[in-house]
Amino acid sequence: MDNFVQYTPTEVVFGRGTENQTGSEIKKWGGSRVLLVYGGGSVIKSGLLDRVKKSLDVENILYEEIGGVKPNPRLALAEEGVKKAISFKADFILGIGGGSVIDTAKGIAHGTANPDLDLWDIWTGKTPITKSLPVGAVLTIAAAGSEMSDSAVLTNEAEGRKAGLNTPFNRAKFAVTNPELTFTLPGKQIACGVTDIMMHTLERYFITDVTCEMTDEIAEGLLRTVMRNGTKALQNQKDYDVMAEIMWCSSLSHNDLTGCGRGKDFSVHKMGQALGAKYDITHGETLSALWGSWARFQCDAAPDRFARYAVNVMGVSAQGKDQMEIAGEGIKKTEEYFKSLGMPVSLTELGVHPSSEEIHNLAMDATKQDTVKLSRLKPLTAAEVEKIYKLAQ
Repeated sequence: MDNFVQYTPTEVVFGRGTENQTGSEIKKWGGSRVLLVYGGGSVIKSGLLDRVKKSLDVENILYEEIGGVKPNPRLALAEEGVKKAISFKADFILGIGGGSVIDTAKGIAHGTANPDLDLWDIWTGKTPITKSLPVGAVLTIAAAGSEMSDSAVLTNEAEGRKAGLNTPFNRAKFAVTNPELTFTLPGKQIACGVTDIMMHTLERYFITDVTCEMTDEIAEGLLRTVMRNGTKALQNQKDYDVMAEIMWCSSLSHNDLTGCGRGKDFSVHKMGQALGAKYDITHGETLSALWGSWARFQCDAAPDRFARYAVNVMGVSAQGKDQMEIAGEGIKKTEEYFKSLGMPVSLTELGVHPSSEEIHNLAMDATKQDTVKLSRLKPLTAAEVEKIYKLAQ
């Protein structure tokens, strides 16, 4: 087991009607002038935005707002939010929505606290930060886990790049998580969310040079739980208990709990981010389209690990089979599960048909121009990442 620090300082306020506590939470964390960040009209039509504002009014908290956050959140909107927050003299940033909204709120917080720094330089690690504004979240989509993670992603449209930033300053002070807020989500968003939740744990699970029995049990249990309830959610998304399980899985899958002592290997995420930046595709779909090809390419480096996953998570029978055969069945059953959710399992099903040159450029983007190798299983150069993209066609 590797050394690790489990640091999850975010206070989770979970359950029915908890959005009405947003104002008191912000006040507890010292906020008095808040920038509200959200996406499209759903938070307005549902009345959620008004309920949050009412909770702020009760606590005499002033607020300004910025909407328009889209999937694959844009750097440009975060920069606009920074200007608005500085002008308003905001001392707290609140994201009301899913991962894209919360990631944007984190970006605004970093830029507002560091007005002399370029936000993209912060995001790409060129300029490390030593401070930020506090962030809170009112979660409406169970998927990204951004409400408890140290991660955030922004897309620089001008450069055609999507980059992630990991820093303790990305940890939200609190997360309001009411499963009822997910009842009106489109089925596609639920499916993409379940896929992303699975992948956050799978990209920690497939690291084989350490032994972590407790972490493995947590990871396997989370995967079984989110898959079982993901299927139920597409049948009846107004089942509170089902959506509650998925929402809690979302938070636990990306707060580092399922990687304690093992670490993480986000190679599929990096490949998916390159796709998302170029084609503006929903994040979860890029992951399901690539994972099977990545797994087949990597399987021979850890057949015992893939076989364990197949048996313990996917329910594959091990009787009379060698490890590679068991592992292959597990990968196939995972892809079948993705398909049952309506998710793509190839680039063709994703609707993109990159040329050889475009695949090369995607691989170079995913590996930072071949300066980093992806994966701890079998370290992947840009040339090997190209092979995986081609396998996924």
